[in-house]
Amino acid sequence: MITAKAPGKLYIAGEYAVVETGHPAIVVAIDQFVTVSVGATTGYGSIVSKQYQENSIYWQRVGDEIVFDDRDNPFHYILSAIRLTEKYAREMGHPLALYDLKVDSDLDSEDGKKYGLGSSAAVTVATVKALNQFYGLKMTADQVYKLSAIAHLDVQGNGSLGDIAASVYGGWVAYRSFDKQWLAAARRQHTITELLNRDWPQLDIELLTAPANMQLLIGWTGSPASTAHLVDRIADSQTTTNKETDYQNFLQQSDAILERIIAGFRAGDLAAIQQGIRDNQDALNYLTQFSGVEIETPVLLQLRQIAERFGGAAKSSGAGGGDCGIALIDTTVDVAPLLASWTSVGIEPLNLCVHESDPNQVAQHVAS
Repeated sequence: MITAKAPGKLYIAGEYAVVETGHPAIVVAIDQFVTVSVGATTGYGSIVSKQYQENSIYWQRVGDEIVFDDRDNPFHYILSAIRLTEKYAREMGHPLALYDLKVDSDLDSEDGKKYGLGSSAAVTVATVKALNQFYGLKMTADQVYKLSAIAHLDVQGNGSLGDIAASVYGGWVAYRSFDKQWLAAARRQHTITELLNRDWPQLDIELLTAPANMQLLIGWTGSPASTAHLVDRIADSQTTTNKETDYQNFLQQSDAILERIIAGFRAGDLAAIQQGIRDNQDALNYLTQFSGVEIETPVLLQLRQIAERFGGAAKSSGAGGGDCGIALIDTTVDVAPLLASWTSVGIEPLNLCVHESDPNQVAQHVAS
């Protein structure tokens, strides 16, 4: 039995702007995982999730095609990852096999709470990594990223794919999205193998080192949000309200702020990073003003105000509209009163840590 895992993620800064080609964000991998196990079998293969036992599905092969007995299933990201990884395996000359694929996730609570930690990205990456080992494909981390990004984009249809980068590389990641229009055109002209070996325009992934005196706090508001839905609403607002100039101003603000935060990471300057976090929330509030999309909910505002009282810098994480907020604070600060204050207003502190990147993996720019 082959087992692979991929961590969840949280966006630290640069949300919404990062869905546009070449605009930066910072995302961090957290120490909760999706685990995928693959073992060869005969007759029928299966896809089983510990979290969704009642929706397990079974499949068989007709030639190289996977044929399912039950088409109504919740495993769209897994199936997309299987389809593309096996397409790559065929291009590399590997015969396809039957297998049982089992999925387990730490990213949601046992009582079904959805924390917004990037489970769809993590399960996509973990599936690609497990099948990479199963078929002996010897994919690099860059290739795993690219294949996972294609698989995830095929299902979700939008987004930056920064969560895929966090799940592949781990640690703190400065990320700029690739040109999705270029990818759509390139897929009509190139094999999967060729795509994985090409430079992707505007894609840039840099592994960052956090200041030694910085700690990350995470609070969950108890209100799950749909990233794809909120991103769509931001896009719709530009055309329906003629706010393109405002949107371009937002992108420029976000870019300048993110460059300062990234410089803060490179210099180990916590104060600079904290100020950038505050500035980024201001930029997101500006986006709310002209788009009408609520990013910082009243509970997320409380999360931020409480963190500021105790010396932290805080903001919404990801699409906002609920889910998680983050705070960055000096390690010398006793955070117990801050966490207690969060709890008193219905914010659940999440006991999560950063999943650090592999020390043997060179921090690199993956860019054209």
